[in-house]
Amino acid sequence: MKIFARLIATAALLLLAGCANQPREEMQTVSNVDISKFMGNWYVIANIPTFFERNAYNPIERYALNDDGTIDTTFVFNEKTADGALREMNARGFVRPGSGNAVWGMQFVWPIKADYRIVYLDPQYQYTIIGRNKRDYLWIMSRHAGIPDEKLDEMIRMAVELGYDASAIRITSWQMSSRQSANDEEPGQSREWEAG
Repeated sequence: MKIFARLIATAALLLLAGCANQPREEMQTVSNVDISKFMGNWYVIANIPTFFERNAYNPIERYALNDDGTIDTTFVFNEKTADGALREMNARGFVRPGSGNAVWGMQFVWPIKADYRIVYLDPQYQYTIIGRNKRDYLWIMSRHAGIPDEKLDEMIRMAVELGYDASAIRITSWQMSSRQSANDEEPGQSREWEAG
């Protein structure tokens, strides 16, 4: 009888573990992206940073469309401080056919293409949110360094509605510098998001 009880308990635990690891619903993207309008510089205002972005100040993502339809991506930042050494990371974006240009495979190392989804884009192409199905990394970006706090709060709420953990979202140095200028706050690299 003890063996049977252990088998039932083990089966129940395996079932619960399997349910906990079920893939999430696919993250919805915007319906269409005018890829030419999307190109250019984007200031990273808030993010859930990758390992390489954790000590990045003044992060900017730059996109340039190639003749073959791929997208040269350059991530530029100052390392560790606002006036630290200028660093650069390069990748190539591959637009998934049939995605309305909203789903890319981002390739830093061949042959791996990381999931990259444009999940929000305002009509004027001034603000965007980039997400991933895994909900592990996130980028909230603007064409300008620093945005109104109300807009940032709105975009973070959108990310939370997509399944992101609000406590993992960090505000970058661009937004902190913008706030410091407005409020004479002490500058900082990043901080957790607090609803305004």
